[in-house]
Amino acid sequence: MHHLTRFEHRREALLPPQQFALRLGRAILLWLALTVVGLAIGMAGYAASEGMSAVDAFVNAAMILSGMGPVAELKTVGGKIFAGAYAIFSGLFVVIATGFVLAPILHRVLHSFHIEEGKGNDD
Repeated sequence: MHHLTRFEHRREALLPPQQFALRLGRAILLWLALTVVGLAIGMAGYAASEGMSAVDAFVNAAMILSGMGPVAELKTVGGKIFAGAYAIFSGLFVVIATGFVLAPILHRVLHSFHIEEGKGNDD
């Protein structure tokens, strides 16, 4: 995990494009893995609380995870409570997972500005 959390210090050179692409690729794979876990949690919850089939549970979980809202009408109290909790989880989850992908991009942009500005500045 160190390779995902360790970025160049401001005094270090900008990462070469190929290494940056690898860093970004790892971040995207992490985002994808987290998304699959989030979908699995949603599918299991909808199947358990509403008795939905795998396909119906998938579409409802995917829609909530993407911020669109459920497709099927929820019939049970447990299903409604799960859907509300899953929606809160999904909102935070998407922000955190997206941060993993944006962090290397934003760091590279800011680092390149800092290199240009700090050539003669040693602070």
